[in-house]
Amino acid sequence: MCERFHAAIELIGGRWTGAILRAVFTGHHRFGRIREAVPGLSDTMLAQRLRTLEAEGLVERRGTGQAPAEYHLTPMGRELEPVLAAVTDWAHRWIPLAPTGQDPDLAPAAGPAASPSSPAGEAPASVSVSVSVSAAEASEAPEVSEVSASGAAPGSPSGAGSR
Repeated sequence: MCERFHAAIELIGGRWTGAILRAVFTGHHRFGRIREAVPGLSDTMLAQRLRTLEAEGLVERRGTGQAPAEYHLTPMGRELEPVLAAVTDWAHRWIPLAPTGQDPDLAPAAGPAASPSSPAGEAPASVSVSVSVSAAEASEAPEVSEVSASGAAPGSPSGAGSR
């Protein structure tokens, strides 16, 4: 693999880095505004990522003294705009959102939002699972009749309590 490609992917693919860059691209230049634009990002992590992005030449910190510092893209950082736009377009097409009210980090793994043969947003098909158990095992084996592609049994509230 090309060393430059690997280094670039490691740099922009680090946790929170893409979201921070996107925030700066969309006009959030002060530390607090960037943090507000990226839910779940701690002050410590934001400071660390901004220092890395500055050291790598993607953003520059402006301001000293009384006024709060601002972070702006360098020419090198601005050249990432079409790259991040392409990743955003790809994500909208292929990465499903977690069900409302569910932590995306705890959501079950899912396939693409749509396959080339099905329109985006189409509900996944149900999967039937049958389990055969001998009479001796019946007292210890869980009963499984049908499970949807989301992992929830029909009639259960979106898999609540199934993890």
